Amino acid sequence: MLHEITVDTPRGDALIDITAQVREVVTNSGVQDGICVLFVPHTTAAITLNSALDPATATDIIADLRRIVPTRVDFVHQYDTPADAAGHVKAALVGHSITLIIAGGKPTLGSSQFVLFYEFDGPRTRHVQVKIMEG
Repeated sequence: MLHEITVDTPRGDALIDITAQVREVVTNSGVQDGICVLFVPHTTAAITLNSALDPATATDIIADLRRIVPTRVDFVHQYDTPADAAGHVKAALVGHSITLIIAGGKPTLGSSQFVLFYEFDGPRTRHVQVKIMEG
């Protein structure tokens, strides 16, 4: 069964912890052992695992992604805006999916790992598709 998590994002770039929502979807699925695939169907958003223990981590990650891929007007592709073009590149670097192992009815995460949704061109209402497979 396909589930969906909705994320309302702020203006500009953001890093949003969606771990609680992922845990809830896994718990409600009733699957004790299996796989949870998270997929972001957007070209200016992404998903990854990283630490969220210190709120400054998000600040550093966002700042470095902006440094690596600054918003600029010389992108060859500018269907929408320069921020949109920069978002495409950032999302391609971070990635659009992650896979988690489900054990004991819970997604297995390291002690400092969180599921983080990246917004690169907000504000928007975004979706994360969640596919849970037993076995």
